[in-house]
Order: sequence, then structure tokens, then C-alpha cells
Amino acid sequence: MAASDTDRAQRGIQSIEVGGQLLRALVHHGRPMALKDLAREADMTAAKAHPYMVSFGRLGLIEQDRASGHYLLGPLALQLGLISLQQADPVHIATPLIAQLAQQTGHTVALAVWGARGATIVRTAESPSPVHVNMRHGTVFSLTNTASGRVFAAFLDADAVRQLLEDERQRQKQRKASEPVPAGMPPVQPLPSWSDFERQLQEVRTHGISRSDGEVIEGVSAMAAPVFDHTGAIVLAVTAIGPAGIFNTAWDGEISRALKACADTVSQRLGATANPPAANPPRPER
Repeated sequence: MAASDTDRAQRGIQSIEVGGQLLRALVHHGRPMALKDLAREADMTAAKAHPYMVSFGRLGLIEQDRASGHYLLGPLALQLGLISLQQADPVHIATPLIAQLAQQTGHTVALAVWGARGATIVRTAESPSPVHVNMRHGTVFSLTNTASGRVFAAFLDADAVRQLLEDERQRQKQRKASEPVPAGMPPVQPLPSWSDFERQLQEVRTHGISRSDGEVIEGVSAMAAPVFDHTGAIVLAVTAIGPAGIFNTAWDGEISRALKACADTVSQRLGATANPPAANPPRPER
């Protein structure tokens, strides 16, 4: 009986898949490897692995160091990697993951990017719980008193962040002191000095996540984890928000671990290294 169209579409070439294990081993170790080590990682003999490496070399997927005889990724593999990174869209990659995260944590989850006015929501996934906090697309988070704002500030260029802090300070001064505080909103707090703010940002870097308890709206808490691209630049914040009474903001709590796992998955798909980058050191305060 003839195979169906679906069967034909899913049928692969086994020899390519077998040889691919050698490339996967080379990528996993991230350094030049001897043929015997590559073969062992791919669960095959060196004699079986060698013809694959010859073919991969002709294609430019690998090359062999003449001095040591070790194999490393070739120019075609590097070009494929660069093109893949250029095509990677952080928001597109993260969007399906935040729906799962909202279900897992029971809280609303959002993606924020750094825009002209600061950290800005671009995607949301609502909590499955009947008691939850809504976030709207286009909302801009404060630099200093929100989890999302601080997580960006912790990993952006320190001198640029200091200027943003001063800009926010000037805007606060320009607001009329007589303007009433909206119902349910905490009183407007003075902005921190740069040295105080930098201590807060160092705490974010230490824990790899930012948190906020009732700073914007009383009774509402949030946590935000950073997503990095292959250059080490922060490109997204994955933010969870919910009622303070049922939202665990412990640094090592369930929400924190879930957020960081999601952010790390997106970062890995964007080519980020395992260790998060440190922010550029700030210039001394005058």
C-alpha cells in the first residue's frame, strides 16, 4: 500500500540524522575535539564517524586543525549560526511560553521590551485564576519602582540608566504638588539617589531577577526576569504580576524559579551564554 502524504513528509534520511549526532557533540562541547572523542559522544566507532566528518568537511560544516588533527565547526556552520541569530525574534520565541507560564504560576505574565519611554508591555497571558491583575499592551513601567523597570536598568549601560534616572527626577519635579493621588495608588515616593538605586540594581544582578511589592498599586506584587541575546544584551523582561496575598516574591520561590527558567529558555534560543552578563560599571557619582 502506498504511503500517505503525511508519511512521506515526515520520512527522514537516517544517515543524516546519525551524522548529525557528531555535529551536536561538537556544538555541545564548544571546543575542537579529537575524532575518537566525537565518536564516543555520538555512540559510534571512530571508523564509522570518519566518513561523516569527511563529508561535513567538504560541505564546510566542519574543518580539521592541521596541527592537532582535532575537528571544529567550519565556515558554513558559522554562517548558518549567524543567520539563525539574525532571524531570531525574542518576542516571537517567548510568546507561546508565557501562556504556559501563566498556567503554571496562576498569575498574569507579560513580555516587556525596552522602548523610547522605558520598559513597555508588548504581549500578555492572563492568569487562569478568577482573582488576577490585568496588564495592557503599551503600558510603560517606571524605571525605579517596578520589577520590569529595574530588571532592565540592572543590565543596561549604567551611564545611560543614570541619565534616565535624572530624566525621571525632572519629570517628577515638574508635576504639580497639588495633584491628588488616585484612589488605590500609594503616595508618590521621592526617587532614589544614584548610589541607592545602584544598590537595588546590584541586588537584581545577584539574584538574577527583580521584584516589587505594592510600589505601584497597593496589594499588587510583581517579579521580572531578564532575557539576553547572543551579544549579552538584555532584550526582554518576562514579568509576572498578581495579588500580593497569593503572590510569592521570595528570591528562590516557585514564581522566581519559573520565571527564570522561562527567561533562560528564551535566552538560550537566542544564542546567549549560560552565565548572564554583568552590567557596564557606572562612573563614580560626583
